[in-house]
Amino acid sequence: MIQAPPDAKALVMAAAVAATAKQASDLIVLEVFPVLSITDYFLICSGKNDKQTKAIANEIRKTVRELGGKPLRAAGEDLGDWILIDYGDFVIHIFTEEKREYYQLERLWSDAPQLDVVERAE
Repeated sequence: MIQAPPDAKALVMAAAVAATAKQASDLIVLEVFPVLSITDYFLICSGKNDKQTKAIANEIRKTVRELGGKPLRAAGEDLGDWILIDYGDFVIHIFTEEKREYYQLERLWSDAPQLDVVERAE
């Protein structure tokens, strides 16, 4: 059975908690490693506007950095409508509500199992 590195799961869950601290909405974590070979998890969430998506991204970066995680690359922070932060083992997608509706990543990766973030974040 294929499994993701244990650190990746802990870090993506910490990122989920950080996102909720900045009132991210519709937050989900997908276990994509069974269907995608380039990463293990996607965290997808929304903010009401670019100011909020940037605040969510900053809180996630701070939290993951405190736990020893470093992003490999990031994109979209200048506009803020879709911010992507790639940590290698997991990728963060922070959308404005309009961009999230347009791209529908959850639909694209609907075969991937979804983790119970509420239970993990408590």
